[in-house]
Amino acid sequence: MTLQISNLEEYKEAYRKSVENPDMFWSEQAETFSWRKKWDKVLEWDFKEPKVEWFKGAQLNITENCLDRHLKTKGDQTAILWEPNDPNAEVTKLSFRQLHAEVCKFSNVLKANGIGKGDRVCFYMPMVPELAIGVLACARIGAIHSVVFAGFSATALADRIKDASCKMVICSDYNHRGKKNIPVKQVVDEAINQGCESIETVIVHKNTGGDIQWNENLDKWWHLEMIGKDPVCEPEVMDAEDMLFILYTSGSTGKPKGVVHTCAGYMVYTCYSFRNIFQYKDGDIYWCTADIGWITGHSYIIYGPLLAGATTIMFEGVPTYPDASRFWEICQKHKVNQFYTAPTAIRALMAHGDEHIDKYDLNDLKVIGSVGEPINDEAWQWYNDKVGRGRAPIVDTWWQTETGGIMISPLPNITDTKPCYASYPLPGIQPVLLDSDGNELRGNDVEGLLCIKYPWPSMIRTTYGDHNRCKQVYFSAFDNMYFTGDGCRRDEEGRIRIIGRVDDVINVSGHRMGTAEVENAINEHEAVIESAVVGYPHDIKGQGIFGYIIVQDQEEISDDFAKEINAIVTKVIGPIAKPDKILIVPGLPKTRSGKIMRRILRKIASGDASNLGDISTLLNPEVVDKIKKLAGLI
Repeated sequence: MTLQISNLEEYKEAYRKSVENPDMFWSEQAETFSWRKKWDKVLEWDFKEPKVEWFKGAQLNITENCLDRHLKTKGDQTAILWEPNDPNAEVTKLSFRQLHAEVCKFSNVLKANGIGKGDRVCFYMPMVPELAIGVLACARIGAIHSVVFAGFSATALADRIKDASCKMVICSDYNHRGKKNIPVKQVVDEAINQGCESIETVIVHKNTGGDIQWNENLDKWWHLEMIGKDPVCEPEVMDAEDMLFILYTSGSTGKPKGVVHTCAGYMVYTCYSFRNIFQYKDGDIYWCTADIGWITGHSYIIYGPLLAGATTIMFEGVPTYPDASRFWEICQKHKVNQFYTAPTAIRALMAHGDEHIDKYDLNDLKVIGSVGEPINDEAWQWYNDKVGRGRAPIVDTWWQTETGGIMISPLPNITDTKPCYASYPLPGIQPVLLDSDGNELRGNDVEGLLCIKYPWPSMIRTTYGDHNRCKQVYFSAFDNMYFTGDGCRRDEEGRIRIIGRVDDVINVSGHRMGTAEVENAINEHEAVIESAVVGYPHDIKGQGIFGYIIVQDQEEISDDFAKEINAIVTKVIGPIAKPDKILIVPGLPKTRSGKIMRRILRKIASGDASNLGDISTLLNPEVVDKIKKLAGLI
């Protein structure tokens, strides 16, 4: 299997080899997988283009490595353990053999419905096993999956379907979420009615059996399509750099970016990072609480664990239903060994009190992880004391949709941990800190912009249909560097702490949203002239959204104005993008070139009107005091 580091000396040696001879290092990792044809060249790259090719000339199918190669030794081991929303409902366990058969059957369903290599298939589904089965079935036949989080609005879904020219949508009738049944199929219908002309088929998984609209020309039931399908499907032979999936992430311009990941490099890196960061051992039970609609679910619920032959838990529900002990009840019930969740969930569960966790036996936990945003000190201490019980180390992981896998993290029981620090790069990852002029900040105890100076196997290849955008966003800020968009500091011992975004992206509960897309939604309200949104510190979400809004006539604004704004944002993007606070203002602070000075708005939103910097160069400096007064700061 993938080479797993077991002590500090091995980490230092692996890191040294990965920097001094990356080709040899990654070739050794890749040798542990099944290939139809080995590579001619390990790496060819040019960040100016950008063009990055790993394992050039190799042929493979990622599902052979996720499923087929485990059948002889682990065929009867549980691959996916599904914990449903209702704690009284039956748990589903799919062995590697059963999962292989289901994936093959659904692969044949896709083929019977005209899906082939290179076709794009959109998923808009709850956290049910069928989502994992469908994703793997796409990979098996060479179709490209594009999973959209099933909390996005119909408009957001339609934008993503149209951008990728998807041929099929796979959804459920309804989504169980706590006490709610959310009408997923209805959202898909609304999206398709917004001009998604590329869609030929909608396959619907019967999740609740609730009433739905039915289009005889488009819609088909999952369970009926599966009847009589062969549980054998020969995998499509893929080139190393063939596209595996597109995953949309918010950009500062408002138009979502379709991040493209390819087959071989993504496979090698997700497995390597999974085994090392979680120190997975055969027989362990691993649980990542993320949604597959995000990159964390792709890499560390489906691909990474299954490539490593692990038992991976999928959870349909929410952490507070039926009460705030649900996570800990599941950990105890399934004797979970590795647990991976977001700071937002940790803070929310902290707020419900310790009585929900103290009564559970969490002694099987060996590693606990954090993902999605930097974890604050108070949450880190609670997580360490109450969940890890001072025994299970925290891996505070930093990475992005674009990086494909975890880049910076402690290795449990190998490297040290420090609250709020992502700590050290994984072997193969070469981070640098730059100042705003692109000069490298060497040594320790420095603060700057986080860039990566050398390719790693699972990195973004392009933005779908717009390669120039990929170049501009990630590779144009500094010569021969991938710019992460994050600021960070390196402490006296060389540990890295992520400070946060330096662009116009807000991180709400680990979900990145561009300010422009939220503003565009707000501006659809007929009374709104202009708006600006910024992130501000939020006790639960990490960052909340603060909206500054200029209206046509304040006298005519109804008492329900905030509700109306939130309703529009929910409709256009989804409920996760609703502003937490709204302030009607007479104007926005702008430079003479018309750029909104968001740093001023961020300070005011956080309740701090001191040290706003030089505002004399603003086009309208007088508006700053007016906004401060409206915000109750003077």
